[in-house]
Amino acid sequence: MYQVGILTASDRCFNAQREDVSGLLIRTILKETEDFWDKEYTVLPDNQSLLESTMVKWADELHLDLILTTGGTGFSHRDVTPEATLNIIERRTPGIPEAMRQESLKITGRAMLSRAEAGIRGNTLIVNLPGNPKAITETLAYILPHIKHGLDILKGTGDD
Repeated sequence: MYQVGILTASDRCFNAQREDVSGLLIRTILKETEDFWDKEYTVLPDNQSLLESTMVKWADELHLDLILTTGGTGFSHRDVTPEATLNIIERRTPGIPEAMRQESLKITGRAMLSRAEAGIRGNTLIVNLPGNPKAITETLAYILPHIKHGLDILKGTGDD
């Protein structure tokens, strides 16, 4: 079972002005699988250095297998999750966000506005998910089986 960290980037959720529906939804979806366990969960403000330090700690110290972020991938000046991710990863995995956008574009043209990124730090895969709960459900259903295969390869337990 792969250990997952769920990180919600949202000023409003961090300040308790809004409930973190997206992060809780990711937790619920993961509980319905046999392959993923949400070991860590946190809500942070849209602050690049806080996002970076949390992801680095989860990857380097807690050795989580997968970090899923939600929020902070739009056009707002406060949306810095992709920048935080790019600053800490060692290898990009552009196919993951491309696939998420492609799948979402079947539903809405607004998917083209996503700036989501994904990449590997050490043995941890980091994926920026959308902030919209409906989009989270759609994209996770599409990518999770492939993410599992990728993690199997990354951990040396799967076939290429």
